[in-house]
Amino acid sequence: MSNIFDLFKKIEQPSAPPTPIEYIVAGLGNTGMKYSSTRHNIGFMTLDYIAQKNNFKINSFKFKALTADVIFGGKRVLFMKPETFMNNSGEAVVQAADFYKIPPEKIIIIYDDISLSPGVMRIRRKGSDGGHNGIKSIIYHLESDTFPRIKMGVGAKPHPDYDLADWVLSEFSKEDAQAIYPRFEDAMNALSMMLDGNIDGAMGKYNG
Repeated sequence: MSNIFDLFKKIEQPSAPPTPIEYIVAGLGNTGMKYSSTRHNIGFMTLDYIAQKNNFKINSFKFKALTADVIFGGKRVLFMKPETFMNNSGEAVVQAADFYKIPPEKIIIIYDDISLSPGVMRIRRKGSDGGHNGIKSIIYHLESDTFPRIKMGVGAKPHPDYDLADWVLSEFSKEDAQAIYPRFEDAMNALSMMLDGNIDGAMGKYNG
């Protein structure tokens, strides 16, 4: 005879396994308040904009980065702001990629580009580092350059003798900031398209 309490036991339904991390989206920059509003930190700024617009915070520390594990654009995404400083960004990205077994083609990097004017955005499927030390580090650690990227224009040096490090670590002028701000919304919308597999569509709509 079964125990009477068996009659009151709930029948447990098997729960579906959680959706695994499908994409990594990393915005590049340098950690610390003194760098927060500099040209080199536009990758951080873009992720902060996306997080604010979508009501999440990138504040969980793992993989040498501040992270957020969220559903965005219908995909489970790990957003990352590497805390390694720009030149070692690849250390953070490769740790997350190895842990979640994410291929380079599903790692999207957002970063500054001095060859583009402020207010200009470019999307690429893959490519060289273009002299950008953060991208150089990511290519080195992933052993691949086949990751998509969103490049945010920050403007060229005002004259050839201007030190490059001083330029990328300088703050935006009021005029440049006004030109750049609308691109944060564009980057967010382009990212949604890229996560949906429509990189060509994002390039066609936002490269210009």
